[in-house]
Amino acid sequence: MNEAREPSTPRTLGSLGQVGPLSFGCWRLTGSDSANSRVISAAIDTGMNLVDNADVYGLDWGGTHFGACEEALGRVLAAMPGLRNKIVLATKGGIIPGVPYDSSSRYLIKACEASLSRLGVDHVDLYQIHRPDHYAHPQEIATAFESLRSRGLVREFGVSNYTPSQISALNSFMEQGLVSVQPQFSANHLDPMRDGTFDLCQESSLTPLAWSPLAGGALATGVGIRSELIAILDDLAIRESVTRSAVAIAFVLAHPAQPVAIIGTQNVTRIGELSRSTKISLSRTDLYNIIQASDGGPLP
Repeated sequence: MNEAREPSTPRTLGSLGQVGPLSFGCWRLTGSDSANSRVISAAIDTGMNLVDNADVYGLDWGGTHFGACEEALGRVLAAMPGLRNKIVLATKGGIIPGVPYDSSSRYLIKACEASLSRLGVDHVDLYQIHRPDHYAHPQEIATAFESLRSRGLVREFGVSNYTPSQISALNSFMEQGLVSVQPQFSANHLDPMRDGTFDLCQESSLTPLAWSPLAGGALATGVGIRSELIAILDDLAIRESVTRSAVAIAFVLAHPAQPVAIIGTQNVTRIGELSRSTKISLSRTDLYNIIQASDGGPLP
Protein backbone atom coordinates (compact mmCIF):
# COMPACT_ATOMS: atom_id res chain seq x y z
CA MET A 1 0.00 0.00 0.00
CA ASN A 2 1.10 3.59 -0.66
CA GLU A 3 -1.29 5.48 1.58
CA ALA A 4 -0.54 9.01 2.84
CA ARG A 5 -0.13 9.84 6.49
CA GLU A 6 -2.05 12.66 8.21
CA PRO A 7 0.53 15.13 9.59
CA SER A 8 -1.91 17.37 11.48
CA THR A 9 -2.76 14.79 14.17
CA PRO A 10 -2.22 16.27 17.67
CA ARG A 11 0.57 14.77 19.73
CA THR A 12 0.25 13.70 23.38
CA LEU A 13 2.67 14.65 26.16
CA GLY A 14 1.68 12.48 29.10
CA SER A 15 -0.59 14.25 31.58
CA LEU A 16 -0.07 17.53 29.70
CA GLY A 17 -2.50 16.37 27.06
CA GLN A 18 -2.36 17.28 23.41
CA VAL A 19 0.01 19.64 21.65
CA GLY A 20 0.14 20.68 18.03
CA PRO A 21 2.47 18.99 15.55
CA LEU A 22 4.51 22.20 15.36
CA SER A 23 6.20 23.83 18.36
CA PHE A 24 7.66 27.30 18.76
CA GLY A 25 11.32 27.23 19.79
CA CYS A 26 12.87 30.17 21.66
CA TRP A 27 16.54 29.65 20.72
CA ARG A 28 16.47 32.86 18.63
CA LEU A 29 14.11 34.86 20.84
CA THR A 30 16.54 37.78 21.09
CA GLY A 31 14.55 40.61 19.49
CA SER A 32 12.65 43.45 21.11
CA ASP A 33 9.84 42.64 23.52
CA SER A 34 7.25 43.86 21.01
CA ALA A 35 8.74 41.72 18.23
CA ASN A 36 8.88 38.71 20.54
CA SER A 37 5.23 39.19 21.51
CA ARG A 38 4.18 39.35 17.87
CA VAL A 39 6.01 36.22 16.82
CA ILE A 40 4.85 34.18 19.82
CA SER A 41 1.25 35.29 19.32
CA ALA A 42 1.46 34.35 15.64
CA ALA A 43 2.86 30.93 16.51
CA ILE A 44 0.12 30.20 19.02
CA ASP A 45 -2.54 31.40 16.57
CA THR A 46 -1.36 28.75 14.10
CA GLY A 47 -1.59 25.98 16.72
CA MET A 48 1.97 25.93 18.11
CA ASN A 49 0.88 25.67 21.73
CA LEU A 50 4.10 23.97 22.90
CA VAL A 51 6.72 26.67 23.57
CA ASP A 52 10.25 25.29 23.98
CA ASN A 53 13.02 27.20 25.78
CA ALA A 54 16.31 26.49 27.62
CA ASP A 55 18.41 28.29 30.20
CA VAL A 56 21.43 28.32 27.89
CA TYR A 57 19.52 30.10 25.10
CA GLY A 58 20.72 33.68 24.83
CA LEU A 59 24.42 33.05 24.27
CA ASP A 60 24.08 33.37 20.47
CA TRP A 61 21.72 34.73 17.81
CA GLY A 62 22.19 38.24 19.18
CA GLY A 63 21.61 37.25 22.78
CA THR A 64 23.70 38.75 25.53
CA HIS A 65 23.86 36.22 28.35
CA PHE A 66 22.90 32.84 29.81
CA GLY A 67 19.15 32.83 30.51
CA ALA A 68 18.35 35.75 28.20
CA CYS A 69 15.72 33.89 26.16
CA GLU A 70 13.92 32.65 29.27
CA GLU A 71 13.89 36.23 30.55
CA ALA A 72 12.55 37.44 27.19
CA LEU A 73 9.74 34.89 27.25
CA GLY A 74 9.05 35.83 30.86
CA ARG A 75 8.52 39.44 29.84
CA VAL A 76 6.11 38.36 27.09
CA LEU A 77 4.15 36.23 29.57
CA ALA A 78 4.00 39.13 32.03
CA ALA A 79 2.77 41.52 29.35
CA MET A 80 0.10 39.07 28.14
CA PRO A 81 -1.45 37.57 31.32
CA GLY A 82 -3.77 35.15 29.52
CA LEU A 83 -0.98 33.65 27.46
CA ARG A 84 0.38 31.29 30.11
CA ASN A 85 -2.83 29.28 30.19
CA LYS A 86 -2.80 28.85 26.41
CA ILE A 87 0.59 27.17 26.17
CA VAL A 88 2.47 24.09 27.26
CA LEU A 89 5.62 25.70 28.65
CA ALA A 90 8.86 23.75 28.31
CA THR A 91 12.44 24.53 29.20
CA LYS A 92 15.73 22.70 29.56
CA GLY A 93 18.78 22.71 31.82
CA GLY A 94 22.02 20.89 32.45
CA ILE A 95 24.42 22.80 30.20
CA ILE A 96 26.91 25.11 31.92
CA PRO A 97 29.31 27.02 29.66
CA GLY A 98 32.84 25.90 30.48
CA VAL A 99 31.86 22.81 32.50
CA PRO A 100 30.08 21.77 30.15
CA TYR A 101 27.35 19.44 31.57
CA ASP A 102 25.95 18.88 35.05
CA SER A 103 22.96 16.66 35.77
CA SER A 104 23.64 16.17 39.45
CA SER A 105 20.52 16.28 41.58
CA ARG A 106 21.65 19.42 43.36
CA TYR A 107 22.40 21.29 40.14
CA LEU A 108 19.23 20.28 38.25
CA ILE A 109 17.00 21.44 41.11
CA LYS A 110 18.88 24.73 41.33
CA ALA A 111 18.79 25.19 37.54
CA CYS A 112 15.06 24.54 37.35
CA GLU A 113 14.33 26.98 40.16
CA ALA A 114 16.41 29.63 38.36
CA SER A 115 14.51 29.00 35.13
CA LEU A 116 11.18 29.50 36.91
CA SER A 117 12.44 32.80 38.27
CA ARG A 118 13.55 34.02 34.85
CA LEU A 119 10.27 32.94 33.26
CA GLY A 120 8.23 34.52 36.05
CA VAL A 121 6.10 31.39 36.58
CA ASP A 122 5.47 29.06 39.50
CA HIS A 123 5.91 25.92 37.40
CA VAL A 124 6.83 24.66 33.94
CA ASP A 125 4.84 21.97 32.21
CA LEU A 126 7.85 20.12 30.77
CA TYR A 127 11.44 20.16 32.02
CA GLN A 128 14.13 18.41 30.01
CA ILE A 129 17.83 17.71 30.44
CA HIS A 130 19.49 19.48 27.55
CA ARG A 131 22.42 17.11 26.98
CA PRO A 132 23.53 13.96 28.82
CA ASP A 133 26.00 14.23 31.67
CA HIS A 134 27.99 10.99 31.56
CA TYR A 135 29.03 11.43 35.20
CA ALA A 136 25.52 11.59 36.64
CA HIS A 137 23.89 8.32 37.65
CA PRO A 138 20.36 8.06 36.22
CA GLN A 139 19.00 7.34 39.71
CA GLU A 140 20.32 10.71 40.89
CA ILE A 141 18.59 12.44 37.97
CA ALA A 142 15.35 10.60 38.71
CA THR A 143 15.60 11.72 42.35
CA ALA A 144 15.87 15.36 41.24
CA PHE A 145 12.90 14.96 38.92
CA GLU A 146 10.73 13.44 41.63
CA SER A 147 11.66 16.25 44.01
CA LEU A 148 10.70 18.89 41.45
CA ARG A 149 7.45 17.08 40.71
CA SER A 150 6.50 16.65 44.36
CA ARG A 151 7.04 20.37 44.97
CA GLY A 152 4.75 21.25 42.05
CA LEU A 153 7.54 22.97 40.09
CA VAL A 154 7.36 20.64 37.06
CA ARG A 155 4.51 18.53 35.71
CA GLU A 156 6.35 16.23 33.28
CA PHE A 157 9.94 15.44 32.29
CA GLY A 158 11.96 14.63 29.20
CA VAL A 159 15.47 14.50 27.82
CA SER A 160 17.26 16.01 24.85
CA ASN A 161 20.07 14.52 22.75
CA TYR A 162 20.04 11.26 24.74
CA THR A 163 20.80 7.88 23.20
CA PRO A 164 18.11 5.19 23.40
CA SER A 165 20.06 3.31 26.09
CA GLN A 166 20.47 6.49 28.16
CA ILE A 167 16.73 7.11 27.89
CA SER A 168 15.91 3.56 29.00
CA ALA A 169 18.35 3.72 31.91
CA LEU A 170 16.79 6.92 33.26
CA ASN A 171 13.26 5.68 32.66
CA SER A 172 13.98 2.57 34.72
CA PHE A 173 14.45 4.73 37.84
CA MET A 174 11.44 7.01 37.27
CA GLU A 175 8.26 6.49 39.26
CA GLN A 176 6.39 8.18 36.41
CA GLY A 177 8.12 7.77 33.07
CA LEU A 178 9.54 10.40 30.79
CA VAL A 179 7.14 11.84 28.22
CA SER A 180 9.49 13.37 25.64
CA VAL A 181 12.80 13.01 23.84
CA GLN A 182 14.33 15.87 21.86
CA PRO A 183 16.59 14.61 19.04
CA GLN A 184 17.95 16.36 15.98
CA PHE A 185 15.89 15.19 13.01
CA SER A 186 15.36 16.46 9.50
CA ALA A 187 15.42 15.31 5.89
CA ASN A 188 19.15 15.97 6.09
CA HIS A 189 19.70 14.23 9.45
CA LEU A 190 17.98 10.85 9.65
CA ASP A 191 19.73 9.34 12.69
CA PRO A 192 16.66 8.97 14.99
CA MET A 193 15.03 6.72 12.39
CA ARG A 194 18.02 4.38 12.45
CA ASP A 195 19.68 4.56 15.87
CA GLY A 196 16.68 3.23 17.81
CA THR A 197 15.41 6.58 19.10
CA PHE A 198 12.09 6.54 17.24
CA ASP A 199 11.70 2.81 17.90
CA LEU A 200 12.00 3.45 21.64
CA CYS A 201 9.58 6.38 21.40
CA GLN A 202 6.95 4.11 19.90
CA GLU A 203 7.65 1.34 22.40
CA SER A 204 7.55 3.59 25.47
CA SER A 205 4.97 6.23 24.45
CA LEU A 206 7.56 9.01 24.28
CA THR A 207 6.90 11.98 22.03
CA PRO A 208 9.92 13.07 19.96
CA LEU A 209 10.44 16.83 19.76
CA ALA A 210 12.54 17.29 16.62
CA TRP A 211 15.02 20.14 16.80
CA SER A 212 16.54 21.68 13.67
CA PRO A 213 13.87 20.21 11.35
CA LEU A 214 15.18 22.49 8.59
CA ALA A 215 18.81 21.56 9.28
CA GLY A 216 19.51 24.96 10.81
CA GLY A 217 17.91 26.67 7.80
CA ALA A 218 20.08 24.83 5.26
CA LEU A 219 17.09 23.03 3.77
CA ALA A 220 15.53 26.44 3.11
CA THR A 221 18.64 27.98 1.55
CA GLY A 222 20.03 24.82 -0.03
CA VAL A 223 23.52 25.64 1.21
CA GLY A 224 25.52 22.50 2.02
CA ILE A 225 22.67 20.13 1.09
CA ARG A 226 22.83 17.42 -1.58
CA SER A 227 21.46 18.75 -4.85
CA GLU A 228 19.40 15.55 -5.22
CA LEU A 229 17.60 16.25 -1.96
CA ILE A 230 16.87 19.86 -2.88
CA ALA A 231 15.51 18.71 -6.25
CA ILE A 232 13.12 16.20 -4.66
CA LEU A 233 11.88 18.74 -2.12
CA ASP A 234 11.40 21.35 -4.84
CA ASP A 235 9.43 18.95 -7.03
CA LEU A 236 7.12 18.12 -4.12
CA ALA A 237 6.79 21.81 -3.24
CA ILE A 238 5.60 22.55 -6.78
CA ARG A 239 3.15 19.65 -6.63
CA GLU A 240 1.74 20.80 -3.28
CA SER A 241 1.89 24.56 -4.02
CA VAL A 242 3.96 25.24 -0.92
CA THR A 243 7.57 26.12 -0.18
CA ARG A 244 10.46 23.68 0.02
CA SER A 245 10.65 24.32 3.76
CA ALA A 246 7.04 23.30 4.28
CA VAL A 247 7.71 19.99 2.49
CA ALA A 248 10.81 19.41 4.64
CA ILE A 249 8.73 19.93 7.80
CA ALA A 250 6.02 17.62 6.45
CA PHE A 251 8.69 14.92 6.10
CA VAL A 252 9.52 15.27 9.80
CA LEU A 253 5.85 15.05 10.79
CA ALA A 254 5.19 11.94 8.71
CA HIS A 255 7.02 9.41 10.88
CA PRO A 256 4.69 7.12 12.88
CA ALA A 257 6.50 8.06 16.10
CA GLN A 258 4.59 11.33 15.58
CA PRO A 259 7.38 13.87 16.07
CA VAL A 260 6.69 17.48 16.92
CA ALA A 261 8.76 19.82 14.73
CA ILE A 262 10.27 22.73 16.66
CA ILE A 263 10.15 25.89 14.54
CA GLY A 264 12.62 28.64 15.38
CA THR A 265 11.83 31.37 12.88
CA GLN A 266 11.28 34.90 14.16
CA ASN A 267 9.36 35.91 11.02
CA VAL A 268 5.57 36.04 11.32
CA THR A 269 5.03 35.47 7.60
CA ARG A 270 7.31 32.44 7.67
CA ILE A 271 5.37 30.97 10.60
CA GLY A 272 2.26 31.01 8.43
CA GLU A 273 4.16 29.47 5.54
CA LEU A 274 5.58 26.65 7.65
CA SER A 275 2.20 25.94 9.24
CA ARG A 276 1.04 24.69 5.83
CA SER A 277 3.25 21.65 6.39
CA THR A 278 0.49 20.13 8.51
CA LYS A 279 -1.75 19.95 5.43
CA ILE A 280 0.74 18.07 3.25
CA SER A 281 0.29 14.31 2.95
CA LEU A 282 3.38 12.57 1.64
CA SER A 283 3.11 9.04 0.26
CA ARG A 284 5.56 6.27 1.09
CA THR A 285 7.10 6.81 -2.34
CA ASP A 286 7.58 10.51 -1.55
CA LEU A 287 9.13 9.74 1.81
CA TYR A 288 11.53 7.09 0.54
CA ASN A 289 12.51 9.30 -2.38
CA ILE A 290 13.49 11.96 0.15
CA ILE A 291 15.47 9.42 2.21
CA GLN A 292 17.36 8.12 -0.81
CA ALA A 293 18.15 11.64 -1.95
CA SER A 294 19.36 12.48 1.55
CA ASP A 295 21.54 9.35 1.64
CA GLY A 296 22.86 9.94 -1.84
CA GLY A 297 22.11 6.40 -2.95
CA PRO A 298 19.44 3.71 -3.23
CA LEU A 299 18.09 1.80 -0.27
CA PRO A 300 18.92 -1.93 -0.01
